[in-house]
Amino acid sequence: MARSIHEKSGLPFFEVFVDTPLDVCEQRDVKGLYKKARQGLIKGFTGIDQEYQKPEHPELVLKTASVSLEVSTRLVLEMLGKTDLGRTPGIIPKSIENGMNNNTLSGSIFSGGYDDIVPELFVPEHNLKEAINEAENFPRLNIREVDLQWVQVLGEGWAYPLKGFMREQEFLQVTHFNTIEKDGVRISQSVPIVLAITTGDKERIEGSKAVALYYENELYAVLRALDIYYHRKEERTARQFGTTDKNHPYIKLIYDSGDWLVGGDLEVLRRVKWNDGLDEFRLTPNQLRQKFKQAGADAAAARERGYKKPMLLLNPLGGWTKDDDVPLRIRMKQHQAVLEDNVLDKNSTVLAIFPSPMMYAGPTEVQWHAKARMVAGANHYIVGRDPAGVPHPEVRTPPPTATYTTLPMVLEVAAYDITNKKMAFFQPDRKEEFDFISGTRMRKFARTGEEPPDGFMAPKAWQIISDYYQSLDVKS
Repeated sequence: MARSIHEKSGLPFFEVFVDTPLDVCEQRDVKGLYKKARQGLIKGFTGIDQEYQKPEHPELVLKTASVSLEVSTRLVLEMLGKTDLGRTPGIIPKSIENGMNNNTLSGSIFSGGYDDIVPELFVPEHNLKEAINEAENFPRLNIREVDLQWVQVLGEGWAYPLKGFMREQEFLQVTHFNTIEKDGVRISQSVPIVLAITTGDKERIEGSKAVALYYENELYAVLRALDIYYHRKEERTARQFGTTDKNHPYIKLIYDSGDWLVGGDLEVLRRVKWNDGLDEFRLTPNQLRQKFKQAGADAAAARERGYKKPMLLLNPLGGWTKDDDVPLRIRMKQHQAVLEDNVLDKNSTVLAIFPSPMMYAGPTEVQWHAKARMVAGANHYIVGRDPAGVPHPEVRTPPPTATYTTLPMVLEVAAYDITNKKMAFFQPDRKEEFDFISGTRMRKFARTGEEPPDGFMAPKAWQIISDYYQSLDVKS
């Protein structure tokens, strides 16, 4: 009744369901009312001798048993700041909303704490049916598997503060400055996240207010407030990769894609599931933050650096990779073997998949990988000296030796310590004693049956990758 009265009067109505288990309500009952109700001293008490009817379509559900008071308050404020799937202004003036969020969404996501909620791009459940019905009337765009992986990255919030595929202004900012602006603050974003379309698609959707994104005949998302612009492929690849050679695996993908880009606000209608037996490991930034918080961690992805309770996030990339790279299922078996052999402590290690495609863009890509892990709560990042790169097809160039991150996090370089026969953090004053074993060299060991140096990898994990490459050679 209250909702209909508001709607008839043209007033917004917000129903918030504080979803708290009965036992938690009783624990919080400072007045002792539940106790009296159970003793029969109070009759008709909701939840004890009178049924509680849950709201059917609340605008917001607060699970206060697992979410702090601060986060619950922030979620209510965010809801009041937007309505109608985010397409119309909210009831809180923008200046007030910005003031409320000054120390929450804009900066503290990167502060190392775990209380902040990462904004996701999923349509709320109570608006889902309406959104799907509306999407069926929009022009249809069929996207590639790699595009769906970017939809997952955007939808889950890994690319915060992006709200969808980049419009031209965002694309140019990222291409030339490796950053994106939010509320006057520049935030690291070193790789473009864009959606390429053909000239035919451009002509078909031009003038539309939105398009529906389909993958293998399944509706996944809607892109609104479209910005269609020319795909500057040469400029993009030169800036991101330092080469325009089409023999580079991801550069080939770029040149094979459409000559136009379409950006806009993304509304994701369904969680991306790959049904490969690994979906349980595909944790979102918010799920990872919750794990770190529940564990009482004071640092993520840090080891032996003076923290009381560090957690290690073992976060293999799960998106597109070039054909000769180690498949995700094999890498996951390796990681699980490392945990089973107690090389890493199971109680302080979280194994989860990072959904991004691999671009092989060297340090430029490492910036992206590190920033995305920061969104998930990490404040330390461990890499090799020349990570995420492939050799130049024509010119042999040495890997960089300087630190290249501008992110507010600790970046550690790992390598094989020849003297101590183990993987360790690189020490410049002992550089002759360290060996940077590349992925290419590791694959060569596996293919030829050559054993890697002692301590380079757990024996069980090495056997898994060796067996995989040996089986490829047998098949060929």
